[in-house]
Parts: sequence; C-alpha cells; structure tokens
Amino acid sequence: MFEPVATLDTARVASAIKRRQKTDGMKGGSGDSEDVKVTKVYCTSFDSRIGRIYVASTDRGVCKVSVPREARRDFFDWLKQRFDVDAITDNRARNKEVIDQLGRYFNGTLAKFTCPVDLIGTPFQIRVWKELLKIPYGTTITYRYLAKRVCAPSASQAVGRANGANPLPIIVPCHRVLGSDGSLVGYSCGIKTKEFLLRLEGAILV
Repeated sequence: MFEPVATLDTARVASAIKRRQKTDGMKGGSGDSEDVKVTKVYCTSFDSRIGRIYVASTDRGVCKVSVPREARRDFFDWLKQRFDVDAITDNRARNKEVIDQLGRYFNGTLAKFTCPVDLIGTPFQIRVWKELLKIPYGTTITYRYLAKRVCAPSASQAVGRANGANPLPIIVPCHRVLGSDGSLVGYSCGIKTKEFLLRLEGAILV
C-alpha cells in the first residue's frame, strides 16, 4: 500500500531528525528528543466520502491526517521530517479507532472525536490547535476571534498560518474558522472540502 521503507531518503531523514532535536519548537508531545528517535509511527489509508485519506499514529495518538488535496508523497515527507524512517510502518490495526471515527463523522453520526491525538508542532501552533478543538460541531468562528482566544489579537496572520499547518484536519477542526466577512477562506485542504465539511455539519445551508 505504501512506498517501501528502503526507498526513503535515509540521509535526509537523519538530517531532519537532528534539526528537530536542536529545535525546541519541533518537539512532540513529551518534549524529549531521545524519545523522538524511537517513536513508532503506524500508517495506513482508507477511502472516504471525500477520497483517499492517509493517517498516521504514534503510541500517544493520531499525529497526521492527509485529506485528498495533500498527496501521498507530502504525507510521507511530513513523517520523514519528524520521525526515524525505520520507525514508520504500515499498520491498519493501530489506526482502527481513528478510521472508525472518521467514517462515522462522514456518515453524520459522530459530532465529537474522542480518539487520542499526538500534536506535533511549535508551542504557538499547538496552542492554536487546542483552541480549535473547543469549537463545537456545526459552528464557526472567525480568524480574528480565534486570535483573541489564543491571547494574540494582533496576530491573525500567524493564527492563519498555524491553521494551515494543522496536521490533523477534520479531527482538529480548522475548517470551522472563517474570514472576518464569513467567507470560506484559508483552508489548506481546499475550499470545496471546507464547504463540504461545513454543509455536512449543518454550519452552512445545504
């Protein structure tokens, strides 16, 4: 299903890992650089109502979701920049819970994800993503209001960039953030996908 591990650029991976160990902002959930070296990553993919979705999880929880606009290569590049290539394995069973919850979300029978997540980003990004998790199903807020909620009212653009870097679209609902005029802007997964998700949730008229 996935490209063979042997084909991955191990030199590039090693370099990326070293950069991450030196950069506090790129540490994962535990903040322990030694832990980054040995963290196992379990990957798989499945077909959804919006196309093929790739998911990856660590033992802490799901860490990456790629919706169809993001290519498989981009998905693996994201993983290779953050984890040891030898730790990345194809394992559907370890992602069963997140696949099941995403399936129920697309069927309209799940409004709140309860699967564990492993947020990997800078402290500011993680602060923004945690605030996104508080936006209720079927509702929306603006980027300006989100900036106020993370105590950075003059940093709407930085908040927008954090939204764009969200590694867990749908689960961390960055699609629920709109422009100041209510327009569907700033969604890295594509405006059509954003509109579909908001219609699915009843946040905009069908």
